[in-house]
Amino acid sequence: MIKNRDTRFTILLLIPVLLVLVAYVLYPSLRTFIESLHKDGSINFGNYQDFFSQESKTNLQALWNSVYISVLSVIVSALIGIPLAFIFNRYDFPGRSFFSTAAIMPIVLPSLVGVMSFMFLYGETGLVPNAIKDLFGLEKVPFKIGGVSGILIVHAYTMYVYFYMTVSSAINKIDPSLEEAAYNLGASRSKVFWKVTFPLLTPAIVAASLLVFMISMASFSAPFLLAGGYRVLSLQIYFSKINGDMEVAATQSVILSVVSIAFLLFMRWYQNRKDYRMASKGIGAHRSEVKNPVLKWVLVLTGIIGVVILLLPHFTILLLSLVPDGTWTWQTYPTVFNFENYRLLFEDPNIFKPLKNSLLLSFIATAGNLVFGVLTSYVLVKRKFIGKNFVDILVMIPWALPATVIGMNLIFAFNEPNVFSFGNILVGTFWILPLAYFIRHIPLVVRSTNAVLEQLDDSIEEASRSLGAKWFYTFRKVILPIIMPGVLAGTLLAFVESVGEFPTSVLLYTISNRPISIEIMNQLRMFNMGQAAAYGMIQIALIAVVLFISNKFFGVKAEQSLS
Repeated sequence: MIKNRDTRFTILLLIPVLLVLVAYVLYPSLRTFIESLHKDGSINFGNYQDFFSQESKTNLQALWNSVYISVLSVIVSALIGIPLAFIFNRYDFPGRSFFSTAAIMPIVLPSLVGVMSFMFLYGETGLVPNAIKDLFGLEKVPFKIGGVSGILIVHAYTMYVYFYMTVSSAINKIDPSLEEAAYNLGASRSKVFWKVTFPLLTPAIVAASLLVFMISMASFSAPFLLAGGYRVLSLQIYFSKINGDMEVAATQSVILSVVSIAFLLFMRWYQNRKDYRMASKGIGAHRSEVKNPVLKWVLVLTGIIGVVILLLPHFTILLLSLVPDGTWTWQTYPTVFNFENYRLLFEDPNIFKPLKNSLLLSFIATAGNLVFGVLTSYVLVKRKFIGKNFVDILVMIPWALPATVIGMNLIFAFNEPNVFSFGNILVGTFWILPLAYFIRHIPLVVRSTNAVLEQLDDSIEEASRSLGAKWFYTFRKVILPIIMPGVLAGTLLAFVESVGEFPTSVLLYTISNRPISIEIMNQLRMFNMGQAAAYGMIQIALIAVVLFISNKFFGVKAEQSLS
């Protein structure tokens, strides 16, 4: 009797989870696939034949470029992030704590704002190339970023953080006695690293590689602003949609989805093929003091230079936000600075509206992520049912799919009335953007909540229930307070990601609900650099405030949000 009641309760909790995942994750993907099969008024694979034909070199080249850029981004980010993690977590030297904190500063730059700052810093008319040209009396700028190199530089700056954070967390969990035992047995330093340390770091490195590859495959802002004629598949989808080639856009979306999901499955297989867990409990990494004075001050000097490089994009956005529109025209450098852009932003309703829209859209989406993410995580971790792996895969699909694909999926699914849209057309309405943000960030809340729920002993819930408390009371008074740090980690990250979301917004926005990222692009197109930078500073400030509040008042650090 108790077992039957427990089964019925599990089904009751599972129904809303399945409804949401089927309606807004699985169904839109299937609609895109069906749309890709339409060609010349019939159902066939003609669009796929065209995609892979020699005549369609643009699409094939874009696919190759996407994979090529993503693999290079993983390699370059790893080459920066992993050594930094070792330096800051294995060695102690003056300023180490400050430098290690500064190393995560790129995380507060939304993708579009980050690319914009690099354009103003290192582009053909950028401040740094022109400063070098004037300083040394050159006839033309010595360098400029753009194309593949520009995309890689931006990706390296923004994505090495994932390697730095995940590897740092793994290093701090390694029991130093394991390495000491290997040294005592006569193993060399290099052999200890490759035979002991590196295997223990493999899950973290694989996880970071997967994350960087997915983000790079989905990258839109950097190719959009820096690539020039260099096409990637995420851009091809956008251009196909703009040109009205919806069947081609659907085909491109399916191809990009298959590549991303295939890489996800491959990396998960690789990560699970060996057991890297330690039998003993780690006592935390031990940092060795750098005693060589030359090496010590080389590290300090390198750290100072690194901090300057890291903070230059933030400082550039701040500087440009103080330049009134119309005052920086033919001059090489801006000469007039004031707070006019900020005054207009908060006094002019038309200028303030995108900021209000972004906050409202992100709040609605994140509220949905909070409720749905906690319920889904509880069902996946604490309840037993047939098909759990299938539900887990559905939850992870929005994480694997690029944002442009999610945007196209929603266009094909909700450009006509259906039962999942309650008989309404959602495309072109206010609600399509919060729905897109909600779908996009489902995995963030679920994954972060899973981590804490898996550590929660089942006996705690059983004890409460045995004392006569109903499930909802137990969940609200016992379980939820315990798992709140994990819930907040994913929820706050989902909020800041929504505030800066650009790829899905550019496909789905309307004039009335345009968010701040779209307005930044509009201001750039009108050469209103100061106003665009002011919007960017607002985004940076919002992200910084959210991360500060989560750390200060809830004990949630940025690395917990990304784990």
